Amino acid sequence: MNWKSIFLGGLGWVLAGPIGAILGSILGSSLFDNEIDTKNSKQQQENNFLLSFLVLIASVMKADQRILRSELAVVKTWLKNSFGEEKALAYLKILKDLLGKEYDELVMARQIMQNTSYSSRLMIVQLLLDIAHADGEFSPEESKMINAIAQTMQITTQDYQSLLSIFEKQTDKDWAYKVLEIEPSATNDEVKKAYRKMAMKYHPDKVNNLGNDIKQKATEKFRSINEAYETIKKQRNIA
Repeated sequence: MNWKSIFLGGLGWVLAGPIGAILGSILGSSLFDNEIDTKNSKQQQENNFLLSFLVLIASVMKADQRILRSELAVVKTWLKNSFGEEKALAYLKILKDLLGKEYDELVMARQIMQNTSYSSRLMIVQLLLDIAHADGEFSPEESKMINAIAQTMQITTQDYQSLLSIFEKQTDKDWAYKVLEIEPSATNDEVKKAYRKMAMKYHPDKVNNLGNDIKQKATEKFRSINEAYETIKKQRNIA
């Protein structure tokens, strides 16, 4: 039994809430040794966010009882682009550890909800959807897991459906309307108004604080909004 891990885990609960217990346990192991500076306050904040997010990622990856290379590849790319090669390797070690354990992902989702902006949470959900769709399938278990996380982070049903509709271009003829969060019966003026609203909501500048890859996700959503708008304009012959 690793008493150092247990002590630091208990200390984490006192000092930093639910996330602190997990972080403290990892600090007591060798996962952080010489890889991540845990004394720097800015780094500590990054650790707290990343660990919370990694718990959500692990939960989504395990939801359908299959951990796939395609899903892991999405996570690797995000970590590498956001934090660099060295930190990515350290965080991947943590993810591997988390995949073998059980944590309450909704507690972590609540922690993220309390400490990040709404725009940031939207991009977090988008990345979770990217991971779940990496194998070309979206299982009922994955859908249930991500929907529960989105609800806990207070993502509206319309916003969640808008994010999800990006993956449904081939199966849902109304996908473009769902991206813009309107009904097919909307007037042309309502379409234009919805486009402006969504473009403002998902502007990449709103998630600058979450790193380059999350900003890239915002850019992808921004492009999807433009694509949806152009699709509707073409269908309706709107100038």
